[in-house]
Amino acid sequence: MAKIAAGDALAPVEGFGEAPRSRLSSGASSRLRAEQNDSDDGGIKLKKELGLMDGVAIIVGVIVGAGIFVSPKGVLLYSGSIGQAIIVWILSGVLSMVGALCYAELGTMIPKSGGDYAYIGEAFGPLPAFLYLWVALLILVPAGNAITAITFAQYLLQPLWPTCEPPYESVRLLAALITCLLTAINCYNVKWVTRVTETFTGMKVGALLVIVAAGAWYLFSGNTELLENPFENSKIQPGFIALAFYNGLFSYSGWNYLNFVTEELKDPYRNLPRAICISMPAVTIIYVITNVAYFAVLPPDEMLSSQAVAVTFADKMLGFMAWVMPLFVACSTFGSLNGAIFASSRLFFVGARNGHLPAAISLINVNCLTPIPSLIFLCLLTLLLLFIRDVFSIINYVSYVEILFIFISVAGLLRLRKKLPEAKRPIKVSLIIPIIFLLTAGFLVIFSVFESPTEVAIGSVIIVLGIPVYYITIHKPLEWLAQTSQRINTVCAKLFLCMPNTEKND
Repeated sequence: MAKIAAGDALAPVEGFGEAPRSRLSSGASSRLRAEQNDSDDGGIKLKKELGLMDGVAIIVGVIVGAGIFVSPKGVLLYSGSIGQAIIVWILSGVLSMVGALCYAELGTMIPKSGGDYAYIGEAFGPLPAFLYLWVALLILVPAGNAITAITFAQYLLQPLWPTCEPPYESVRLLAALITCLLTAINCYNVKWVTRVTETFTGMKVGALLVIVAAGAWYLFSGNTELLENPFENSKIQPGFIALAFYNGLFSYSGWNYLNFVTEELKDPYRNLPRAICISMPAVTIIYVITNVAYFAVLPPDEMLSSQAVAVTFADKMLGFMAWVMPLFVACSTFGSLNGAIFASSRLFFVGARNGHLPAAISLINVNCLTPIPSLIFLCLLTLLLLFIRDVFSIINYVSYVEILFIFISVAGLLRLRKKLPEAKRPIKVSLIIPIIFLLTAGFLVIFSVFESPTEVAIGSVIIVLGIPVYYITIHKPLEWLAQTSQRINTVCAKLFLCMPNTEKND
């Protein structure tokens, strides 16, 4: 295979090699041809099964995870006051919406799965794209999924151990089982995935509405004393503001996940921006009024000492029905994990298709038309991290890395405006939108260096370590590595009844 040109990161590259052409029976070949989405090039592709509401459910389902139920106290801790915390929640939603609009232009200009990886590759070339894939592969995606699975297990098991923490082994075993179950659902049928996502998205939104209704009843009963001096003790130092926004943006993280699955979205030029414009304002409004409910009922010191704010709120407001809140948190994390597995597996699938990971990960099952090897690969990485006792600490070291690469992706929008001025852009946002996002994200990255120098340094080291890996495995790959990759391809193709993806990279 020819090496990739400097600015053509979406073409296959030399390195891990191509997936072999599977030796399928005539019956399997017939089934495959019947499932090719009326493709005029006769190749196997991911099916376009996601409609507008599926897209909305994926965005809302991934965003509304454990964060809003468990740890909104992070925003309060670094804001110092209720009023400033509410402002941070509002502006975090606005900033996420601004970023999502930038991604709408990128996603309709480059209608390929992979999200940031695809956009960074088009704008800046293969090495920066690989570094994003490297960080996502090593830490961001599997650690995030592991933490979500552990949170699910902890809250589902908590009623069985009401006076203490559930046993470590029980939590990890249940987390592993749920990860494997959701991986199996994702392998079998995309429609099953969307049904699970839509069902549990409805449940988690319902749980938030219960909190809002209880808080509204409490306020209308005249209990407004906690909101009387909302800006008392505000922390206005830039470093604290940056850390408050990090915590707010963490609870909004996932707004760009629909861009990972663009190739499976029906009419992406219309449905991608519509899904963003419906879901982001809805999530922002729900988050803000949920936090107002928290602040109306729980004093700041009680919120800061709580391990799960929603559960503490329920204990105070729901009486004998308080037991439902841990169940709601478990359902929320279940749906969030399902959406994250679905979307993030496509990131590794596209990376393998472009030669940045072993090509076996880009194989597609001929019956289900799902990237089964990519899903299993992600599952194994998640299971590995599940059994690191302090897996939560990993995220602390790379939290700034995610906003850094989002910054690079949006900067890529400006670069592509100059590099490809005549490219088709079904959506073209005003230049002021990416500029506002870049200035804000730049502020967060810069001031996090002063407040969290150790975490920033370790995250930077992880990124830099990807450079020698790129040159050893892709730029000038070792002979034995390429041969090993080909053998793995052959085994996976036979074991999972898969064929190479033939989606054109143009």
